[in-house]
Amino acid sequence: MMRRGAQQYVVARPLYSEESFAEHHKMVYRHRKTMMDHFKQYFTCDAKRAKNAALSLLPIIGWIKIYRIKEWLLSDIVSGVSTGLVAVLQGLAYCLLASLPPWYGLFSAFFPVIVYFFLGTSRHISVGPFPVLCLMIGSVVTRMVPDEGPPLNITGFEGLTRDEQRVLVASSVSFLAGIMQLGMGVLQVGFVVMYLSDTLVSGFTTAAAVHILVSQLKFVLGLTVPGISGPLSLVYTLEIIFNTITSTNVCDVVISLVIMVVVFVVKELNDRFKSKLPVPIPIEVIMTVITCGVSYAFDFKTRYGIDVVGHIPKGYEPPMAPNLHIFQETAVEAFPMAIVGFAVAFSVAKVYSVKHDYTIDGNQELIAFGASNIFGASFKSFAASTALSRSAVQESTGGKTQVAGLLSALIVMIVTLAIGFLLEPLPKSVLGAVVIVNLKGMLMQVRDIPYLWRRDKPDCVVWLATCIAAILLGLDLGLAAGLGVELISVVLRAQFPRCSVLANIKGTDIYKDRKDYVDIYEPEGVKIFRIPSPIFFANIEFFRSKVVEAVGFNPLRVLRKRNKAVRMIRRLLKKGDLQWTSKGFLNTSSQPIKESEDKSDVEELDLPTDFKDLPARIDWSAELPSNIVVPRVDVHSLVLDFAAVSFLDISALKGLKTMLKELIRVEVEVYIVACDPYILEKLHDCCFFDDEVQSSMFYLTLHDAMLHILEKHPGSTEKKSDFDRIITTVTVHHPGGSLRSRDRNAADPETRF
Repeated sequence: MMRRGAQQYVVARPLYSEESFAEHHKMVYRHRKTMMDHFKQYFTCDAKRAKNAALSLLPIIGWIKIYRIKEWLLSDIVSGVSTGLVAVLQGLAYCLLASLPPWYGLFSAFFPVIVYFFLGTSRHISVGPFPVLCLMIGSVVTRMVPDEGPPLNITGFEGLTRDEQRVLVASSVSFLAGIMQLGMGVLQVGFVVMYLSDTLVSGFTTAAAVHILVSQLKFVLGLTVPGISGPLSLVYTLEIIFNTITSTNVCDVVISLVIMVVVFVVKELNDRFKSKLPVPIPIEVIMTVITCGVSYAFDFKTRYGIDVVGHIPKGYEPPMAPNLHIFQETAVEAFPMAIVGFAVAFSVAKVYSVKHDYTIDGNQELIAFGASNIFGASFKSFAASTALSRSAVQESTGGKTQVAGLLSALIVMIVTLAIGFLLEPLPKSVLGAVVIVNLKGMLMQVRDIPYLWRRDKPDCVVWLATCIAAILLGLDLGLAAGLGVELISVVLRAQFPRCSVLANIKGTDIYKDRKDYVDIYEPEGVKIFRIPSPIFFANIEFFRSKVVEAVGFNPLRVLRKRNKAVRMIRRLLKKGDLQWTSKGFLNTSSQPIKESEDKSDVEELDLPTDFKDLPARIDWSAELPSNIVVPRVDVHSLVLDFAAVSFLDISALKGLKTMLKELIRVEVEVYIVACDPYILEKLHDCCFFDDEVQSSMFYLTLHDAMLHILEKHPGSTEKKSDFDRIITTVTVHHPGGSLRSRDRNAADPETRF
């Protein structure tokens, strides 16, 4: 019972094994659905399900009905205009990463946003170009249509200029990535993003930031550097830059440095005073307008040889079908694009959904981005995701719904149709400087390394491996390598878990690792072993080796020694060299007994010890006849704590049964406690139990098994008082007499279990 003012409880109940508990407590029968039941349910349709499907496929129906025009519209307009201005600049800047003419970035900031407005579930992310994705597209573009040399032999390239070929490649690979995203969404496999841990994404985006930084150096320095793709492309690019650095355009460098310093300082001020500023200062837009004006006034292109954005065509180009030959060449690269684009967007959307208390659907997000990329690629845009900085602008300026995203697309459309010519004198070094400044957040993720090393070294290894592989091998191979290292780390953690030997905390029913506590109690001859992971084919041998280490002997070796000893004793008794007396075996031979070679079948040594034809059962703890040595076994009971074992596979079942039989055959009683009911059911279904391995070894809790062992082996305790160190009575007192039970007849406030 619970004492007032005391943080103690006492419980009194019978000692339960799994079998006795099942006898005293009837389980509720639950019908488990078969595969056919799930199949029928999935394809059954009624009016309610049709309505839910429509709301799921068109989330706009759900939130447009609750749209508060008076409260939200003005905020969405302010947010849409601010985000649209940033989207224009980032569309031009990030398009350079994709190795395409800048104005195609405006297409990517427009078309995908329109589709996402109807299909997306996030209300705050800004859909459009994402630098990492642009760089991945750029690597495919430069591989198929290099700056120097002929393009790949692709059907459909005939009669096209180099830029048109690159646009065809970018739109086709984006179309393919969209198909993959749409397919995964329809098949409801949005969970695939869960395999990309935060650590892996952090290392990958940091490596991508390094690639982006290097790719923008040619614009900042005003150099002509051919696009290079494939492993070690970053190293080769740096080599070319350093070899041609004497040709640097000083004007480009000065403009870039001024832009980077001013933008960086103002961004820091925005972050520091964001609570006081109604709207963040759009410094990139301001500096772009100023630089355009200065470049136009002083004719930077002619006077200083600066590379500018140049002619921006008005209007949109007609839709274009993707190239199937490019599909075949880029299928390997398109899949990581689809995964990365969705993973980044979903991560950002999840942050804002938690902050603003609404739900997002991973599978619907896949459908939304898949459809957005398919639609956008048809109009010569490239794969879209979300840029963290642009989404932050949309949310921080008061955006409430995707109406802000739609308005930002309208701003991009106005620039594309009407005022794009104003950006023609804009130096590309300005775009490169803006891209580099916006890399700060991704580059500063390097600070995660010391934290990860102190807290979780395997995670730190995943971060470093992903980052280094992505830097050296390229983003696609780097992502695959990082994912491989991550999966290996998970397998190794499960394959080599931190097993422990437990001991009782004196005076309680609590059991902890004996290495961690001082005031513990370990009954003599009893070992409690805990494995904190599933047991499966990869770690069953590790599990067995750790059990052997815990008990201090190899049961199979002991069993073979005992069987050899029994055979030898049987032969000596038959020859008359050994006799049985009331005091034990007596050596009657004057010659020392020599151990003869045993030529019998070795497999018989693994069978249970057979004492037939012997006058008495051998006490292995007593002294044996001379020259007969059998390893001593000081453990009579082994308790296996299965509380953290979530599943067993067939290989583990076989290995576990073999190990249990070996222990039982050397007269060690084995108890398995806190086993999951579904694992126990699986053991019964797989005919795990027989005459040796019986279901009676399973106990409800660790304490139940320990009390049973101490009752069965009272000699395990050194003193009578030692038994009292493990509590044997527990009673729970319910104040007020209320009892949550299926049996409503219980009225006694003191409940006995």
